[in-house]
Amino acid sequence: MYSALPFLLIYLILNVLLWRHDVLTGSLPDRFTCPLLWGGLLYHLFCIPDRLPDAVWGAVAGYAGFAFIYWGYWLLRRREGLGYGDVKFLAALGAWHCWEPLPALVFLAALLGCGGTAVRFATGRKEALKNPLPFGPYLAAAGLFIGWLRLTPAG
Repeated sequence: MYSALPFLLIYLILNVLLWRHDVLTGSLPDRFTCPLLWGGLLYHLFCIPDRLPDAVWGAVAGYAGFAFIYWGYWLLRRREGLGYGDVKFLAALGAWHCWEPLPALVFLAALLGCGGTAVRFATGRKEALKNPLPFGPYLAAAGLFIGWLRLTPAG
């Protein structure tokens, strides 16, 4: 477990940086998503090598799932409905958590996003429904929650 600590600190720091950057700027830069992705793959390579194939498939599934949504919306509406940083962020989360929890992670992030928007709307910020929703903070929160569940003895 102690050999995993540096990796887990990197995971936590990069998640917090992505959360903060998306809240402040509305973007998820590659300088944070790419190290997060490679950190997840290296974590599995060095700490849980039996799960490395699942981590690779998690990265592929995360990327492909959100890329499908991104390009599908683009073809229908001729504008972004999801930022491409979110595509890369989910790929990175897939590298860390493997492919199995990705549907639950995305569902939780969507629930958190809906809840956050509802709170903003209820507190009088009507523009909450018209402005783009930064989805990265909700992905980060869901990733940290799923990570916590998977790292506890009951998980």
